[in-house]
Amino acid sequence: MKTPNTLLSTRRGAIRTLAGGAALAATAGLLAACAPDKPQFKSIDLTGADYAQGFTLADHNGQVRTLKDFPGKVVVVFFGFTQCPDVCPTSMAELAQVKKLLGADGDKLQAIFITVDPERDTPELLKAYMGNFDPGFLALRPTMAQLPEVAKDFKVYYKKVDGKTPGSYTMDHSAGSYVFDGKGHIRLYNRYGGGAEALASDIRLLLKNA
Repeated sequence: MKTPNTLLSTRRGAIRTLAGGAALAATAGLLAACAPDKPQFKSIDLTGADYAQGFTLADHNGQVRTLKDFPGKVVVVFFGFTQCPDVCPTSMAELAQVKKLLGADGDKLQAIFITVDPERDTPELLKAYMGNFDPGFLALRPTMAQLPEVAKDFKVYYKKVDGKTPGSYTMDHSAGSYVFDGKGHIRLYNRYGGGAEALASDIRLLLKNA
């Protein structure tokens, strides 16, 4: 049989337990409120992906490039070829527009064009092609041996397709872009046709959270 003192003690214990639980809940709520929000990207978030880890390829000036060459910059990598009639020029023109939209932060964007047609895309042709969009954009030219490896690492599709005339051909290829943060980590996959405003917004978030 419980005495009044025992009942009082039990009630006090229950009150302390409830109070403790309320305090823990309040603390958890406070911590949740203080925790930084995960950036809401418009592109596909690839943070932590085990592919698209980088590249080691010669640019159109003959200099071997890696992601380490661009510390503090957001690097956007696009695979294409200079004779592409639509997707490639549209994507590169969009990147030039993104750079303008970034204003003072435009210099923190590095666009990289990796050709899937090194047979025809000579360094001279690639340099001239980049100049059509922005002189700061870089084109990388893998060797025929390097191309399958870099495409595999980025999970990029490409295929040589016979043209309408004998000896002519075109290239089928993936149309999206890969976005790396200022530390060289893969962060986003930007789908073709997403628009310059959306990509500029994502890049601002990456720069803000660098």
